[in-house]
Amino acid sequence: MEVPRQSSYGTRGLAPPPALCGFLLLLVLVFGVSYAVGAQAGSVAPGMHGTSTSSGSDGDGGAEMGDMRNMDHGNGG
Repeated sequence: MEVPRQSSYGTRGLAPPPALCGFLLLLVLVFGVSYAVGAQAGSVAPGMHGTSTSSGSDGDGGAEMGDMRNMDHGNGG
C-alpha cells in the first residue's frame, strides 16, 4: 500500500513562504527608515515655490521652460 505524500506546505495551508514574508518585512523597514531620515532632514529647497508666471527675465532658465510649455507633444494637432 502506498503512503500518501504531504504537500510541501505541510499543515500550514496556503501560507506564503517565509522568504517572502522576510523580504516584505525588510522592505517595510527600509522604507520606514528612509521616511524617518527624510522627515528629519527637512525640505530640500525650502525657498522653492510652485510655478510662476514670470517671463524668465531673471536669468534662472524660465525662458527655456516657457518654450517647453508651448511645444507640441505629438498629439497630431
